[in-house]
Amino acid sequence: MITTNSIPNQNELKQILTPEQYRITQEHGTEAPFSGIYAETKKPGMYRCIVCNSILFSSTQKYDSGCGWPSFWDSAVLENIETSVDNSHFTTRTEVHCKVCQAHLGHIFDDGPAPTGKRFCINSASLNLDTTANPEVGHNINFKVKSKE
Repeated sequence: MITTNSIPNQNELKQILTPEQYRITQEHGTEAPFSGIYAETKKPGMYRCIVCNSILFSSTQKYDSGCGWPSFWDSAVLENIETSVDNSHFTTRTEVHCKVCQAHLGHIFDDGPAPTGKRFCINSASLNLDTTANPEVGHNINFKVKSKE
């Protein structure tokens, strides 16, 4: 696990990350539903990027969507999240990235609960749950999807 907000190069990432973490964060992969370690966890804490350790989501924003991946109704630190249009798999979706290191995290959908109506569907392999961090962080209720130019 990376403990600072440094961004390793691709060769370093291959040494630091598991093959699954590398495939998901660097090659835009997806883990199988209900297979990730955080899909059903209810432990309090902050979810950090597995690549650069940036805070992404709070356990207070996590909910059980039934989709098989950790789901959040908002991001903990909006400045650390970035989106782009994903036209793969014969559909158009909105992909979610860590803005700090560009790691692929998952996708965002418009079928989540109030107050945002958003469902951040995130791969467990792109996250590290920091149970020592205080999950009581302000919520970014005005999240906007940015299109890729």
